[in-house]
Formats: sequence, C-alpha cells, structure tokens
Amino acid sequence: MTDRGVQSESPLERAMAGDRDGFAELVETHQHEVYTLALRLTRDPHLAGDVAQEAFIRAWRALPKFRGDAKFGTWVHRITVNTAWTLRQRAGRHQHDELDETTPVVAAPFGDPEAVGEQLELRAQLEAALDRLPVGQRAVVVLKDVYDWSHEEIADSLDISVSASKVRLHRAHLRLRRVLAATEEGDEQ
Repeated sequence: MTDRGVQSESPLERAMAGDRDGFAELVETHQHEVYTLALRLTRDPHLAGDVAQEAFIRAWRALPKFRGDAKFGTWVHRITVNTAWTLRQRAGRHQHDELDETTPVVAAPFGDPEAVGEQLELRAQLEAALDRLPVGQRAVVVLKDVYDWSHEEIADSLDISVSASKVRLHRAHLRLRRVLAATEEGDEQ
C-alpha cells in the first residue's frame, strides 16, 4: 500500500525533502531550457553541456536553501547564468563556434523557401554579431532580449549593479547595430 501523502507531493516538494527521483523529474522537465540558455551564453556546445550539468549539481546542493520566492525554473536559470559566467571565465578565452545541427530553427510561415532562406541568413548574421560582443554584454543581451529578464534580475544573477546592466545592454545594442550595418553594407557592395 502506498502513502497517499507522498504521491500528492510535487517533484519539487519531494526533491526538497531529499528525494533524488523527485529531483530527477525536475531535471528532466528543465534540462532543455537550461542547456539552451547555457548554449546561448557560452556559444560553445561542449561548455554548455558542462554548464548545464554543473548548474543542476549546484541546484541539488542549494535546494535546501530554495525559498520558493521564484519558480523553480527561474531559480535554476539564475544558477545556470552564474555557472556559465564562472565556467566561461575559467575557460579564459572567447570562442567563435558555428551553429550546429542541434540549434533550433524557427520555420517561416507557410513553409515559403525564400522566407526560410532569408530567416536563416538573418539568424546567421545575428549569431555572428552576438559572437563579436564581449561575454558580459552578450549575457545581458541574451537575458534581457531573449529571456525578458528585468535589469534587477540580470544584475542579481551577474553580480553587477542595475545601472551596469542597463549600460551593458545599451552598449551591446549599439555594437550590434554597427556590426549588422557593416554586414549589410558589405552585402550591397
């Protein structure tokens, strides 16, 4: 006979009580998001895998301190950002990797081949421009523009001030505009 109280607990509640199976369910639910965020921040598929794994290890260790002020997914995203930041600094160099076949591509409406081609070209230009940003600026752009985090959340995650977050975003946007404009000018010549 099973205990009904245990069955009604969420995976998070079970994990917080030390149940590894409950935590495994949380990992399964959030692993794709965590890896994708890590990949966007590091631009390196191998480092992103390390970041995702380390982020979940850190989450497991810190789970007793989880207060529930935010959703588990938001909390583990913050851990992922901090982990990516730490591991990226340890890597000590900026890599320029091409997109691989695991990078999702959003299909153009109605499957128009020309629109798909344009979208792929624009995506490649944007990815190349993001690669040219310093890692701190790229992190702010990804967190603000892709994940829609507030500047307060970004500042907290990156251990910088809100003002620094805003300045980095502004400078990153200016740099992206210059890089993309130069790319367009090169295409027209």
